[in-house]
Amino acid sequence: MPAVTLPHLPVTIPHGAQLSQSLFHAIEYGSLVLGAFGGALAARRDRHYKYDFTGIVGLGLISGVGGGIARDVLLGDGPPLALQNPLYLTLSIFGAVLALFLGRVVGTRILTLVMVVDAAGLALFAVAGSTRALAYGLGFLPALLLGVITAVGGGSLRDVFSGKPPRIFGAGELYAIVAAATSLLFLLLLRIRVPVGEASAIATTAGFSMRILAVRFGWKTSAVDDLP
Repeated sequence: MPAVTLPHLPVTIPHGAQLSQSLFHAIEYGSLVLGAFGGALAARRDRHYKYDFTGIVGLGLISGVGGGIARDVLLGDGPPLALQNPLYLTLSIFGAVLALFLGRVVGTRILTLVMVVDAAGLALFAVAGSTRALAYGLGFLPALLLGVITAVGGGSLRDVFSGKPPRIFGAGELYAIVAAATSLLFLLLLRIRVPVGEASAIATTAGFSMRILAVRFGWKTSAVDDLP
């Protein structure tokens, strides 16, 4: 019986699709502030655990830099960026402190603000994680995986430190799926040689929109026991 030859699927990204340092840092810095802001806001409105200043800022800091640290540890090239560049921690603390005081002003609109900030941070982190992987010459699938880890890692660590199971593992609103879709779209756009700046903007906007729509219309995943 003749051997069957499977079609070859290239895993590399075109050389011209490398992200510039300045654009990468712009995405990363924006992710840090939004991630820390969203994490601290979520902690501030938690009525079960009444956190003090240290708890809210600490959980915001974990939300901001946690995913990036997990990504950089997996890349294994020295200390994580968050520990090399003081601006990473500074921006995360700034976002957390801002949420600490802004949470009182927002009042009844805090849930909407948390949702919007969380959606923006999720999309930005996914793109930042994938671009960091590409900078190390990794292929399509590793870049996709690191995009998801960067996007959901901070929130998952925040949940663990809060004594809760990470929400990405439970049935509920689309979260990790949105991160995966955002990274996938970004990498596919690079594969067809869309300019990297445009690919970043398109993927971030799409991921943000998908997350907002999922919350707005109640798109949810089901527990395995609930499946037919």
